[in-house]
Amino acid sequence: MRPQEWPSGKGFVKIFTKSGEGAMRALPGLAMGHRPREPVVMNRRDFVRSAALSSLALTPAGSLLAALAPDNAYRKNIGIQLYTLRNALAKDPVGTLKAVAAAGYKQVEPYGFPNCQPLLDGAKDAGLAVNSTHFEWDSVIHPKDAGMSDFMKILDQAKKAGLSHLVIPYLADGDRGSLDGYKKIAENCNKAAEKAKAAGIQLAYHNHAFEFQPKEGGKCGFDIFIADFSKDMKFEIDVFWIKVGGLEPAALIEKLAGRVSQLHLKDLKAGLKLPEFGSLPEDAFKELGNGIIPMEPILAAAAKAGVVHCHVEQDHSPDPLASIKQSTVYLGKL
Repeated sequence: MRPQEWPSGKGFVKIFTKSGEGAMRALPGLAMGHRPREPVVMNRRDFVRSAALSSLALTPAGSLLAALAPDNAYRKNIGIQLYTLRNALAKDPVGTLKAVAAAGYKQVEPYGFPNCQPLLDGAKDAGLAVNSTHFEWDSVIHPKDAGMSDFMKILDQAKKAGLSHLVIPYLADGDRGSLDGYKKIAENCNKAAEKAKAAGIQLAYHNHAFEFQPKEGGKCGFDIFIADFSKDMKFEIDVFWIKVGGLEPAALIEKLAGRVSQLHLKDLKAGLKLPEFGSLPEDAFKELGNGIIPMEPILAAAAKAGVVHCHVEQDHSPDPLASIKQSTVYLGKL
């Protein structure tokens, strides 16, 4: 997610079940081109148990799909990346954040830090925690001096705000043209992560799909980050963009166990040609449960991998407040 500079503009075969609420959800793990069966109507939890017993619901990471425990930590403390609600927040930050709390969210992840004080104040008034924020990333990607003085100022403000996580949200086109460019970014990230650690703050990088586009020798930018990021530098994995980039989110989270601090949860419209490293139609972004990305195996992998926080995000929606409510309802039924 990057405010103002996000790319915009512009199958999969699934077996569907129907929940008590009438939402259609995909059974993961089917090979492309498999002929779908007729829809089967049954209770979701019964379906999950039945699928597990018959070993038909194997996830890409190889574990059986299972319902979440009632006290699942991510569901109990679910967050929202506020870019989802950018238009409403610009008009009424206080009222919008109260609506976020009413929808069942427990924490928010702002954007544009440190220039987002209305979001921080509104979250406090609404009783919402703020543990993480996206921030002005040029202070790390293009530091003006060797001491990263701009980033040090951001760290100081983050400490005063009580934040525990800072996230680099995006890379401009000119920063992702070559593997050497990614190497330089990783080098700067590692320097900043060391400074952040000394301040008691975790630095992470939020992915999109462009990091997975093959470059010299078939390698991609994300390969460089995996190889070059230090132990102090973490990932904030956006499961939507992982899928768009041609990978399976749960499997990648398992691969990066111990290196993923947070997740962005969003769903992807069926029928798109993947991978896609350019733009997507706005309706590609779906509420949780309304697309092709199964969330149970992702949250199970997150727990094993040591993920601290999960945030719902939906970059585009004709009615963002209705969408975020729908996503929390879905999470509550897993």
